[in-house]
Amino acid sequence: MSKPADQQPSDMQVDSSSAVEEKPAIRFSINVLELMREAQMQHGLRQSDYTRYRRYCSARLRRLYKSLKFLHGRGKYTRRNITESTVTDVRFLHVVFYMAERAWSHAMEKKTAGTNAQQRIYMLGRFRKAVKWASLFSQLCSVKGDSRTSLEAEAYASYMKGALFFEQDKNIDAAMINFKNTRAIYEELGKYGSIENQLLCRQRIDELEPMIDFCSHKLGGSYLQAHELLETANDLLKAKMEAVLSETRSQQAASMTEFNWLGRTFPITNAKTRVSILKAQQLERDLSGAATESVAADKKLAIFDKIFSAYHDARSCIRNDLASAGNAEDIRDELNGLDKAVSAVLGLRTIERNQLLVSIAKSKFTKHRDEKNERITKPEELVRLYDLLIQNATDLTDLVSSGRNKNEEENSFIHEYELKGLAFRAERCFFLAKSYSSAGKRAEAYALFCHARTLTDSALQQLANSNDKALIQDLKSLSDNCRSNSCIEHATGIMEEEIVPLKLSKGVSTMSLADDKTKENKYLLDMLESYESAIGEPNTKAPCHIAQFPPPFQAVPCNPIVLDMAYNAVEFPSLENRMKKEKKGLLSRFWG
Repeated sequence: MSKPADQQPSDMQVDSSSAVEEKPAIRFSINVLELMREAQMQHGLRQSDYTRYRRYCSARLRRLYKSLKFLHGRGKYTRRNITESTVTDVRFLHVVFYMAERAWSHAMEKKTAGTNAQQRIYMLGRFRKAVKWASLFSQLCSVKGDSRTSLEAEAYASYMKGALFFEQDKNIDAAMINFKNTRAIYEELGKYGSIENQLLCRQRIDELEPMIDFCSHKLGGSYLQAHELLETANDLLKAKMEAVLSETRSQQAASMTEFNWLGRTFPITNAKTRVSILKAQQLERDLSGAATESVAADKKLAIFDKIFSAYHDARSCIRNDLASAGNAEDIRDELNGLDKAVSAVLGLRTIERNQLLVSIAKSKFTKHRDEKNERITKPEELVRLYDLLIQNATDLTDLVSSGRNKNEEENSFIHEYELKGLAFRAERCFFLAKSYSSAGKRAEAYALFCHARTLTDSALQQLANSNDKALIQDLKSLSDNCRSNSCIEHATGIMEEEIVPLKLSKGVSTMSLADDKTKENKYLLDMLESYESAIGEPNTKAPCHIAQFPPPFQAVPCNPIVLDMAYNAVEFPSLENRMKKEKKGLLSRFWG
């Protein structure tokens, strides 16, 4: 007779050295979350009866042992480990799962009953047992289960580890990391599958939120933010999540047969095109969800990059199909329409990304320099961004209006983005005026502010019957800014004109025929006894005047000049008699 399941030893390990026969890999599929929720709700946990649930797990284990003929001997107990080679049936994975559930329910039973010091030690021991079985379950599922089963088992093991650290009350940061990993997995799994599966994932996340909030509170509230779901996940976990998402997209793409855009429907026959478009649409939902309000701008830009990559892959597949379509006019027309629709969506997302860049630049435009020396946006950078937006809006309207028979939705879309292009031109003109203003060109800045206000008022008149309240509000604010800035430029220009005669008269009054010493710089070493700044104006780039280098030339006394005035009046004696005479021969004498 086998030993009772409650007394089984807990040191079952995966025997990596056991011989495995070379057979085709068997991949089992278990919906871990659904299995766990159904077992818990139907056997006691709806009423928080952990004792009943523990007894159910023990009874379930006995039935599994008997059906698998995986008994531990009669009379004398002989331990049989569950290894990778042992798992030839999905019920072996159920055995490991229910062992973890039984240990966890036993620990929760002791916890709810109120524990003293000795019972707390026993409770923590059962939690450790649950972590051990859950880790074995995750390890076996990674080898014998499919990608989704492996990921769900990973979430299950992370939850058990987090619960252990949470109860120990020592390693709260490790509990926080494990709970965040679990939530990250259920966040991703809840985006796909049936409605029931999405609801289960949402309920599981709601159960994790109080634990995460408690850990965050104990850590001072400054540990991991809510949007950093995947930052704590290791590379293996991320790879598993990506594999599950790819597999789920492929399954959903099988039911995706058409693409809708501005009232037109385009059939999709290529499986790769379906997967790419489905991936892009999922990323768009992630980007437009309510939870993305607290997401940092750089993470949104990373999501936009993934969206662009997905749509570019889809366009590449469509154009490959076009190249191989031959002379089939119907197929070519459908593929051309699909390519146009995907290109239009890509252009629309490009405008949204550039608008995000504009909002980031605007937030830095009005800031002053702080202790961190944060870089401030110059108006020229915003002018460049609005140039891109104007070009994007023009390209998008040209693409949508290129068809011959346009429907009502396409006409309204073209009109909408023509108005947005006009708003972009007004914004560009405003920041161009800001650029001239910072350069001190008052007349040009005043004229540009007035022109920007004219463009803004024109756009507001055309948007009078529009439902885009946000754009109307932005244009009204821009019109007020243009008016105030034009008044400021006008007043500043008049003030500068009034100051010019004063500067001229002051300059003329200080003119002299003597050496111009007013332009000489005063150096710190020359005025050590007086308190006067040797640093230039704060808004100029003039260097500090500490000492002149190279040093100036100085007059020094030279050596005296001696003039010999008696030289010309002296008569010197002849020295010819002292000179050596040249001797001549006979012939030289004869010839003279």
